[in-house]
Amino acid sequence: MPGDLPMPTAMFTADELTVIRRAYAHQVATAATTNPRIEAAFATVPREKFLGAPPWQIANLGGGYRPLPSSDLVLAYQDVLFALQSEKGVNNGSPSLHARLLAELDIQIGDRIAHIGAGTGYYSAILSELVGASGHVYAVEMDPDLAAHAQAALADRANVSVMNADGSQWPQQGVDAIYVNFAVARPAEPWIERLQLGGRLVLPLGVPRQDRPPKGGRHASHGAALRIERGESGFAARWIGTAYFVCANGGLSIGDNEIEVLTAAFRRGGIEFVKSLLWKTEPRIGRCWYIGDQWALCYDDE
Repeated sequence: MPGDLPMPTAMFTADELTVIRRAYAHQVATAATTNPRIEAAFATVPREKFLGAPPWQIANLGGGYRPLPSSDLVLAYQDVLFALQSEKGVNNGSPSLHARLLAELDIQIGDRIAHIGAGTGYYSAILSELVGASGHVYAVEMDPDLAAHAQAALADRANVSVMNADGSQWPQQGVDAIYVNFAVARPAEPWIERLQLGGRLVLPLGVPRQDRPPKGGRHASHGAALRIERGESGFAARWIGTAYFVCANGGLSIGDNEIEVLTAAFRRGGIEFVKSLLWKTEPRIGRCWYIGDQWALCYDDE
């Protein structure tokens, strides 16, 4: 962060903060996964580095934000959403939700991962811990201010590259996993076609709310996290759970007709029974939860 901005204050010693981070990591990780590597990653990465200058704001359950009463950096270690761009509804999201979604990626040492919608890079840093020095994280963020923050905050991580780009165009090479951190009504072509055999994609499928805030930042009115895995003969798909993210802009914006059809599918229910994703393949009518343009989510195995 630039030196002329206010900095968080520290009321605890470095050793005490290490214990606090460990306790925070244990809390958010054990609520979501039994993977000790995910807990260790949350215990290692300093979250305050990715939140911007105080005073910080956290999201209220009923909407809107409220400022924290002090700039003590220990307050960063809560399972809450911190505003990154409150006027756009962009947050540093729930750690326990991300721990659950990261567990679904089944990240291995040496993996190459595209992080789409990286924000200021906090979860990119978690990913960099999980892939290790032999792996690599491609952190893609369309907003130039967020991308600049991520570039600075991740500069000490040789296994992370930050790109200020439209996430619908990435990755530009084959990867082992793709982690999407905004709601989309359809997967981008590179997310499917550049996923290696055995590769995993975790994305929030979502329908934007009908209201359009004057400064943007529509959140999903219906949302579900999905896990897609590329196999020899196709793509297995599985519902992870409910998940609401801010909706995509740029190349993944969708029209009103597509919103209407996907909304109808969510209202009918049944996404938890989806077993496969069809890509550029003719779907079987009556066997799919949703049929989009050249893709579908179906109840049959791949």
